[in-house]
Amino acid sequence: MPDPSPTRPGSLTCVGVGMTLGSHLSPLARSYIEQADVVFAGMSDGIVEQWIAGMNPDVRSLQPHYREGKSRMQTYREMVEAMLTEVRAGKQVVAAFYGHPGVFVWPSHKAIEIARSEGFDARMEPGISAEDCLYADLGIDPGRCGCQHYEASQLLLYERLIDPGAYLIVWQVGVVGDQSLAKLGTAAAYRQVLVDRLARDYPLDHPVILYRGATLPIERAQVRRLPLRDLVDAEVTQEHTLVVPPARRLKPDREIRARLSVLDVLEKMGG
Repeated sequence: MPDPSPTRPGSLTCVGVGMTLGSHLSPLARSYIEQADVVFAGMSDGIVEQWIAGMNPDVRSLQPHYREGKSRMQTYREMVEAMLTEVRAGKQVVAAFYGHPGVFVWPSHKAIEIARSEGFDARMEPGISAEDCLYADLGIDPGRCGCQHYEASQLLLYERLIDPGAYLIVWQVGVVGDQSLAKLGTAAAYRQVLVDRLARDYPLDHPVILYRGATLPIERAQVRRLPLRDLVDAEVTQEHTLVVPPARRLKPDREIRARLSVLDVLEKMGG
């Protein structure tokens, strides 16, 4: 929770600019960007950074912290330190990220945590995430049969349960199996391990979807449908998300239904 009475002059606000350039930025997020002393841009697209630079004269890219072969955790810590250095200098700092600033953005959470612990005002403003775009582009209602979300490598490295009666959303499939946190992509052999894991719960001919949301207004979302087995040799980037539709219908829990029916009868009887 935010510190109700920050004692130091600097501040940090992490905002999301959404996924599609110029279309998803909320009025509040824009206001924070325009009024900031310093804006840090956490985007990999130079066009998006230029767009943000049109709202504030001091926009600094966080991309130079990335380097091939360098651990992403080291990169993220450097980003946090860069933001906090300006907050500690008493400046009103904004960090702008793709989509929602709290979804797959470790630096935002850590920077806010540290800033609050040091007595600064720090907050997060939500944005339209890749998940929101996915639901719209693929016509998925998560309330119909449920959705489960896993990061691709986490799904492999830990014993996670999968419900084939719900949608399965696998994020960051392009770097699946990367234990070094230093790769920008992993090869087909790593995707084979993912396919083998999913084959415990789905047939190899089960249809899956490789999805990539649009980031520019002139683009359309990329939607590629293929059998699970073909994922191994598919062209996959860091921006792709794997969507696995349900493989079976929801199975009624007859015991629970019977209990609820008894409660319904008792309710009607006034008991």
